[in-house]
Amino acid sequence: MKSIKDLEAIRNKTLEDVNLRKDRKGTRVVVGMATCGIAAGARPVLLALMDEVQKRGLKDVTVAQTGCIGVCRLEPMVEVYTPGEEKVTYVSVTADMVPRIVTEHIVNGNPVMEYTIGAAENNTDKK
Repeated sequence: MKSIKDLEAIRNKTLEDVNLRKDRKGTRVVVGMATCGIAAGARPVLLALMDEVQKRGLKDVTVAQTGCIGVCRLEPMVEVYTPGEEKVTYVSVTADMVPRIVTEHIVNGNPVMEYTIGAAENNTDKK
């Protein structure tokens, strides 16, 4: 980088790359893999999701990891982003829950409501 013009070119290229990410097609599944998530069992959940997506041959599904999602007491957490729909956040996820989430939500488009953060918060309110 030798000039302001070079810096602007880098900035514009980076902005283009970010905008490309916004236009992704398909479903994106994100697993919270911060220390809290890993300690709560997120690694087996991530592996189960990757395995289930691969086993079913779901080409339009991306499984990724992120840092802290923000509600450590509800880890492991999984967020499902489907184009044109609200994000769905699953909480206290185990590897055993993954096949149902993939089948019902990712493949058939019906979120598993009893696994979501809304259901967990409602159960907390009743205690």
